[in-house]
Amino acid sequence: MTDAPQIEVGIFGGSGFYSLLDAAREVPVDTPYGRPSGPVVVGDIEGRTVGFMPRHGMAHELPPHQINYRANLWAMKHLGATDVVLPCAAGSLQRHVEPGSFVIADQVVDRTRGRADTFYDGPITTHVSFADPYDDEMRETAVASAQELGIPVHERGTIVVIQGPRFSTRAESRWFMAQGWEVINMTQYPEVVLARELEMAALNISLITDYDAGLEDDPEVEPVSHAAVLEVFKANNDRLRDLLFHLVPRLPLSPDRPALHALEGAR
Repeated sequence: MTDAPQIEVGIFGGSGFYSLLDAAREVPVDTPYGRPSGPVVVGDIEGRTVGFMPRHGMAHELPPHQINYRANLWAMKHLGATDVVLPCAAGSLQRHVEPGSFVIADQVVDRTRGRADTFYDGPITTHVSFADPYDDEMRETAVASAQELGIPVHERGTIVVIQGPRFSTRAESRWFMAQGWEVINMTQYPEVVLARELEMAALNISLITDYDAGLEDDPEVEPVSHAAVLEVFKANNDRLRDLLFHLVPRLPLSPDRPALHALEGAR
């Protein structure tokens, strides 16, 4: 590894966040896993060093199944991040999780296929504990920050990750709803498990943009479309940015959290 600016927190987010960073600078990172989605934009939020990367590329050219997740997470770890924030646009699977609200997920279900989702292909077999994918300390701080800012927030939820780039059929959506899962997205897996393998703590912030395939008891609610997702996401992007810039300086970054020692006893 080469000398590089050190960061404490890595965030996967769009270019709209960079303008608020103090002394922001682009830091390209070469990884053993190929090119990441873009350079890491390193800067400062109230004295805390952070790095932003657009997971879909600088021009949003990478669909969910083509993102080089291993390179992206490795780059954040290489620059020193102990914690990563994984915000995402997401659909709601339950009526009470309304578009415009935020969900701080505590569980994830993987329904993707064929994605490179481990750093450990041998010869040393490695099994990390993944019962609780998201860091409790980060989640508690995120919930408190959202409440302080008056952002409607759900303190927990299960996010099911589909392969994409297509949206769900009505039958698939009904299946996910019947499981009691709250949120649907295309990028949280393998991001969150790769963070765990690198011993980084992870936080999800799901910005709810739609009701996935609609609501059966309300025909006026249309199934999700890309245009609808963009409209709601853009309308609420400022709130997400406010939450991130309120949250990050308040993270305790405790050194004894389970994720930071995930490889102990894993081999």
